[in-house]
Amino acid sequence: MPENDPIKRLLAAIAFANDQAAYKELFMLLHGRLKQFAYSILKSQEEAEELVSDLFIRVWEKRDQLTSIESPLLYFYTTAKNLAFNRLKQQKRQQNASPEEWLVQLNSIYFDPEQLMMTEEMMRQIRQAINNLPPRCRIIFKLVKEDGLKYKEVAELLQLSVKTIEAQMAIALRRLGKCMQLEIKELNISTPATKKS
Repeated sequence: MPENDPIKRLLAAIAFANDQAAYKELFMLLHGRLKQFAYSILKSQEEAEELVSDLFIRVWEKRDQLTSIESPLLYFYTTAKNLAFNRLKQQKRQQNASPEEWLVQLNSIYFDPEQLMMTEEMMRQIRQAINNLPPRCRIIFKLVKEDGLKYKEVAELLQLSVKTIEAQMAIALRRLGKCMQLEIKELNISTPATKKS
């Protein structure tokens, strides 16, 4: 799961040293995820590939501005979303495609099967439970658990409230818990309360 710190390090190397190796590493780190995200909106592998290529060309062209990006992962996803919507608009397709209409493909679930020693049947049940999530819930789950975005970043990207993201994640985790025959009694996914002095 890509995190912001390694991405910031690569962006700094690109911005300050025109480091092509860092650029290639950044491309390898984010290309697949961004392409899959663009595909979920555009519903075309070729267009998604072209969009991500355009995005990385822009990164190189604007490399001197890269160090000012606070949350690079959110920046890349937001840019991909905006470029996808621009393409749809130019093609006079759906201009306001909502996240519920995006085609979401999960590469993997966030569990490590070797660590948890899951059977193939259990993995199949979990994948099926994820695929059966409501569309909005599925995209939120993917962005948080597979792509590594924070709740606040997903809320900003999808133009939803953080509470909506929390509620959708609670739904997803409850359904996965049922699938795995686990009892999830309380989900405390919001920020813990501060201690009173």
